[in-house]
Amino acid sequence: MDVIEVFKHYCWYMLDYKSSIVIILPVKLYIAYVKGSLSTIKSTMELPSHAICTQFSFKQLICLFCFICMFSLSSFKSDSAALVTASPVNESDRFALLAIKSQIPDDPLGALTLWNDSLHHCNWQGITCSRRHRERVTVLDLQNKELGGTVSPYIGNLTFLKEITLTKNNFHGEIPKEIGRLFRLQKLHLDNNSFEGEIPSNITYCSDLRQINLVDNKLSGSIFAGISSLSKLLILSLAKNNFSGRIPPSLGNLTSLTDLSLAYNHLEGNIPDDLCSIRSLSFFQIGINNLTGKIPSCLFNYSSMYRFACTGNRLEGSLPPNIGLTLPNLKNMFLGGNKFSGHIPVSLSNATRLEVFDIALNAFTGSVPSDLGKLQALRWLGFGVNQIGTQQGGDDLNFINSLTNCSNLEYLDFSENVLKGPLPDSISNLSTTIRLLNMQQNSIYGSIPVGIGNLVNIEKISFYINNFSGAIPTSIGKLNQLRELYLGKNLLSGQIPSSLGNLTQLTTLSLSENNLSGSIPPTLGNCQNLEQLDLSANNLVGTIPKQVVSISSLSTGLFLSQNSLTGSLPLEVGNLTNIMELVISDNQLSGHIPKLLGDCLNLNLLYMDGNFLEGEIPKSLITLKGLVSLDISRNKLSGKIPKYFEQFPNLNYLNLSFNLLEGQVPLNGVFANASFVSVDGNPNLCGGIEGLKLSPCIQKETKKKTSLSFKVIIPIIVGSVCLLLSLLFFLVVCRKKVLNKAQSSTTFSNIPSYMRVSYMELLRATNGFSVDYLIGVGSYGSVFKGILQDINQTVAVKVINLQQEGASKSFITECNALRHLRHRNLLKIKTACSSVDLLGNDFRALVFEFMPYGSLEEWLHPRVNGQQHGPRNLSFIQRLNIAIDVASALEYLHHRCQPCVVHCDLKPSNVLLDEDMTARVADFGIAKLFSAASYDSAQSQPSSEVIRGSIGYVAPEYGMGVKVSMQGDVFSYGILLLEMFTRKRPTDDMFLNGLSLHNYAEMALPNQVMGIVDPLVVLLEDTNEISNIVEQNNTRARLEECLVSAITLGVTCSAEVPAERMTMSVVVSELLHIKKHYQTIFRSISE
Repeated sequence: MDVIEVFKHYCWYMLDYKSSIVIILPVKLYIAYVKGSLSTIKSTMELPSHAICTQFSFKQLICLFCFICMFSLSSFKSDSAALVTASPVNESDRFALLAIKSQIPDDPLGALTLWNDSLHHCNWQGITCSRRHRERVTVLDLQNKELGGTVSPYIGNLTFLKEITLTKNNFHGEIPKEIGRLFRLQKLHLDNNSFEGEIPSNITYCSDLRQINLVDNKLSGSIFAGISSLSKLLILSLAKNNFSGRIPPSLGNLTSLTDLSLAYNHLEGNIPDDLCSIRSLSFFQIGINNLTGKIPSCLFNYSSMYRFACTGNRLEGSLPPNIGLTLPNLKNMFLGGNKFSGHIPVSLSNATRLEVFDIALNAFTGSVPSDLGKLQALRWLGFGVNQIGTQQGGDDLNFINSLTNCSNLEYLDFSENVLKGPLPDSISNLSTTIRLLNMQQNSIYGSIPVGIGNLVNIEKISFYINNFSGAIPTSIGKLNQLRELYLGKNLLSGQIPSSLGNLTQLTTLSLSENNLSGSIPPTLGNCQNLEQLDLSANNLVGTIPKQVVSISSLSTGLFLSQNSLTGSLPLEVGNLTNIMELVISDNQLSGHIPKLLGDCLNLNLLYMDGNFLEGEIPKSLITLKGLVSLDISRNKLSGKIPKYFEQFPNLNYLNLSFNLLEGQVPLNGVFANASFVSVDGNPNLCGGIEGLKLSPCIQKETKKKTSLSFKVIIPIIVGSVCLLLSLLFFLVVCRKKVLNKAQSSTTFSNIPSYMRVSYMELLRATNGFSVDYLIGVGSYGSVFKGILQDINQTVAVKVINLQQEGASKSFITECNALRHLRHRNLLKIKTACSSVDLLGNDFRALVFEFMPYGSLEEWLHPRVNGQQHGPRNLSFIQRLNIAIDVASALEYLHHRCQPCVVHCDLKPSNVLLDEDMTARVADFGIAKLFSAASYDSAQSQPSSEVIRGSIGYVAPEYGMGVKVSMQGDVFSYGILLLEMFTRKRPTDDMFLNGLSLHNYAEMALPNQVMGIVDPLVVLLEDTNEISNIVEQNNTRARLEECLVSAITLGVTCSAEVPAERMTMSVVVSELLHIKKHYQTIFRSISE
């Protein structure tokens, strides 16, 4: 082998072992040799002192060079062949990267497309290699690539890694424990993914770690105390996970820490005093947990602190009087939603870098410091929902004079306090940067300053519930950026300024409950972005302008009640196609109800009571099937009550009282419950259910003579028909076996509204019932996602496992139950297939519409390896809507269909969610069908049937031989409702020794409910804590009322004694009442 080649390989070999003299000297000699010049060789020998330990003569160095070459020859002689073919490339890192790629099946942006042999792995996207240690990967950066999959354990083979950044992807599964092998790792950024499980304990071996960012994942368990051994750690961000337990006191050992973020978890207990050891802390964020006690005083003494966020806990105590001096670098302070008390420290004005100060939703008292104008950087000042104010003098709002010096001020909120006095004219001199001004629910009096029109960039003004008087300034019409204006519940007088029509960006205008007079200005019709208009409870006169009811953007509602409006409701009301609530009660409106009102398809509340409307109720209102509440009482309406009201599935309040209606009151739908309907004051009505207490309708008898021939003909015809039916029945029985084996006969094929589908079509639709199309597996079969190619429609195919005992019966039961059911909250069946497969075996399948958001089970308890269809955080209103949907479905099954149906297996996995998050009840495989008579008879007989239902959800009386009943479904629903709001299964390990989900919830009522509900119920989707305060403003205390009502309902429904449970009709009514209360609260907050 050539000497130079051997020497070259020798150098590569020694490079791996980090030699000093033996690296530098031979390499430079080799380069000089190649150049072929003794002078070059000589110059090469002139090495810096750090490269060699001893100064050699030129001859000595030449001898050394020859010695090394000879040594290399002798050392590699036996392996010369191997050296010729050897490569300096380090394959272990490349193999590890390919293993990592193999676990990432989802790569929509093609970030890993070039991770192959066409490029050296150091040139792959997201990869950085070391300059010193060739081929060794030091950085893995794949942030924001929409990658989906798991992180391979082979990541532990990349032992030279210093940085891992997988931010903003869709990784799931556990964080591999092999990360503990990366002892050189300095940065670990896995934020904004769906990692689950706990933090690996052997992360402590990564002793060089400086940054850990695991924000916005699904990690759980307690915070690993071993993290405290990572002495070099600077940043620890664990926010937006499911961590529970206490903050480990050992975190105080991280004395180099600058950033600590533990917000949006389920942490409890006190903030440990041990954190006082972290004197370098500058970013401290622990908001939205269940922390209690006082904040250690040392945390207010860290001069480097610039962000201090404790929003949404149960912390108490007061702010140190010298806080402005001890936190001179403070920029953001969030203390909202706690139990803090005391005064706002006067020294706060010394924190001259302060940009955001938010202490809303606490119990602060006293006055607002008058020198906050020193805070030149202040953008955000929020102290709403406290007890701030003196209520003695009239100068509580003088602090506003100082705020005119805050040239960056954008947000000013001092709503729901006890501030008293006039609004200073200096409000007009606030910075033009201000976007929100909220002072609702105080005791502010006097007029609204005219100069308020100077705040040209303001977007929201709320003076709601005060004592303002005088006229509404016309200058408000100059505020072109204004989106929300709330002046309701004051003492304002005069006319509504026509200049308000200039506010083309306006979405909400509330002037209700004042003393406004005059007519409604037609110029309001220019506000084409208006979503809510509330002019109710004033002294307005004249007609309703057609321009106002032509604002097609009105969606939340139009409220004109309690005025003196006259004339008819304009025909243009049909333009309000998006409106949900229309209230024109207690006016002097006349004429007929416009037929075009039927075009308002989104209406769910329509109140026109207390007017002089006449004529019949239009047939066109049949299209308003979304109505929940309808009140047209105290008018002069005549004619009969339309039977189409029976078909309105959600209608639970119908007031027709004190009109001139006549005829028979319908019996079904909303009319089946006397508590939902009022028909008093209509003397010509009759019939109806007994609860309405109306006189029975008198049937007019006709006295016609019946001829003898007619009496003879009827028996002959009846006899012939009976004979013919008997013959047909005989033929059907004889052909039953043949029909059962028909190649593509369907259980629903004789019903024209159902499609026909064959086995082969289903086989193609599911790619041969491929496991890749499998959605789930149940007791009697498997469900596949399929695409029916002929109609290009995605469906769910439930294939019955006929080898399973009871499966065939389940199929028949489900077919019988579903073929006649029609309700928006029941899973819609497309068709059924009863055929044979390719091997001649019997085949049974049901075809349903496909539910893209899966089951409620997947949202409450996501699977480790399940597909994620979006965020798994369900808000309160989402859960409440799902609860209403499920209750409405059960109410329909129990009370509105014949035969009535008892589901028998209600649980989260049988509640599916469509693309609008509307719930659909599914799986009627063990349902029981009853006629009214058979149901009553069944309840009086003991049962020997096997218990129906799933463990935890099945009614306790079923275990004692009681027959299947509607009350059993109510019990299951109650458990489901409790599970939805606590996120605890009835089979949770904590429910032992007599403790159940039912009595766990019952014991928490009413004062401890917030301690058992899923904390995610009260969290906002927006992680920005500023938005949290703006959007909610009055959250925990008021939301608790709705949660207490929901938990109470769940406890009542799951009562052990069946007679103590509600009917589903009552449940629906109660839930709608909770929803109405919730919407009322948050409407008032937004105002």
